[in-house]
Amino acid sequence: MRASLVLALIGAALAGFGLGGQAGPSAEAEYLGSFTWSRPGTRFGGFSGLELDATGRRFLAINDKGWIVEGRLQREDGLISAVEAGPLRALKTPDGGPLGRFEGDSEGLALRDDGRFYVSFEAIHRVWTYRNTASKAAWLPRPEAFQSMQNNSSLEALAIAPDGALYTLPERSGRLTRPFPVFRYRGGSWSQPLEIPRRGEFLPVGADFGPDGRLYLLERYFSGIFGFRTRVRSFAIDDDRIGDERLLIETATGTHDNLEGLAAWRDRTGDIRLTMISDDNFRLFQRTEFVEYRLKQ
Repeated sequence: MRASLVLALIGAALAGFGLGGQAGPSAEAEYLGSFTWSRPGTRFGGFSGLELDATGRRFLAINDKGWIVEGRLQREDGLISAVEAGPLRALKTPDGGPLGRFEGDSEGLALRDDGRFYVSFEAIHRVWTYRNTASKAAWLPRPEAFQSMQNNSSLEALAIAPDGALYTLPERSGRLTRPFPVFRYRGGSWSQPLEIPRRGEFLPVGADFGPDGRLYLLERYFSGIFGFRTRVRSFAIDDDRIGDERLLIETATGTHDNLEGLAAWRDRTGDIRLTMISDDNFRLFQRTEFVEYRLKQ
């Protein structure tokens, strides 16, 4: 979601100049490092979805204006040292044409092993699927629950489970005391078998299933002039049951920029890495950054 308040952007700028917090309280995961990515062009920025391959190097990312990019992360001693990326390509409609004015708010990204990927959108609440970055889109069914979701606060998080089922949830539940409904696409139809408890004012913006089969949920809290806070929780899912909630990361305000995309993978040591990318809202005083944490196994 693009933060619309000027105060949020000022806060992010302050954090970028080192006035934000340091790597904050983390329940389990260890902060490894951050890498700021920049390149010229008006299409660059606003990244809201991220996928990495099993090596933690090849990536696929989308921004919230309907553009997608493939690339490779260069690493030194396991940490990101450079980014090599191809051109940003425009996502296409099912007719093969360009996205219209109210069609391009792409937020969630989920990648299958065979290269097919799925994208969730906020403006017209839906999920489309693509064979590759050059193909036209195909619709997934659009349940009634999607159509009544709040504008600019709907399907930000998208993930594929080990069994191939697709999971998504809205950014807002409608009330602080109301859990987030989790929707599952399996067997050609959507259902809503699960709920994730809402803890405070954090809102879900990204998700991924890790190599351990757990669901990792990236959440963001907007702290006004002071910037953003980041939280990651993980859950065990067993068919229609969800449990074993674990708090992995919770940062101080301003520690990172507006992190929205999450990829979970296993590194050479056997530990799980949580790699995230930020949405800079296409503002000069924010930044696009990759941020990584490690979960010791």
